[in-house]
Amino acid sequence: MARGLSQRAHQQVLEAAAELFAGRGIDGSSVDAIAAKSGVSKATIYKHWPAKEALCMEVLVHVHRLDDAPPQLDSGDLRADLSAFLMHEPAKDKAAMQKRLMPHLIAYSARNQEFGRAWRARVMEPARTGIKKLLRRGIECRLFRPVLDVELGVALLLGPMFFRHIFSSSVDREWLARGAVEAFWKAHARPDWQARNQRKPRGTKKPTK
Repeated sequence: MARGLSQRAHQQVLEAAAELFAGRGIDGSSVDAIAAKSGVSKATIYKHWPAKEALCMEVLVHVHRLDDAPPQLDSGDLRADLSAFLMHEPAKDKAAMQKRLMPHLIAYSARNQEFGRAWRARVMEPARTGIKKLLRRGIECRLFRPVLDVELGVALLLGPMFFRHIFSSSVDREWLARGAVEAFWKAHARPDWQARNQRKPRGTKKPTK
């Protein structure tokens, strides 16, 4: 929360800005409009968010629940932990707003590349860190070879999930997560471990609509 701003006023500004960004676009939403809609003065908004980009970033963090920590998983089954990590979603109470904001966020990030880089880093770094931790555990347990490229592993596992988030949200998240992990497992798990785990993972059949 912005220091010195009451919880109620802080929430009013975030909700008003989110609604305006989703309806008019980020460039099309002035601080004057946000002040009028939230009931918080323009001077107060600028006192706590010195630029609209700072307010925009906090709105997106709020709407996407990025302050919710990703799960810490250690069930003893690394393949299941990888799938569970990819399937994790913050609370869905803001899902409709996320969907409305996404095209405006993509357009704004394309026009404001510095903001786009900051946003991508804010979104991706917690997920990247979590996947790296799991992959390194796999190397330590000798499930994966020591030469496994962890950065490439992160890209291979997270890539399908980010594609779904941006372009194809109708794809079942659980089906995609399990399929991505299974494909990665077949490509990178040590052959002796694959031989011990010749079970068909749950959820690999694409759901029909």
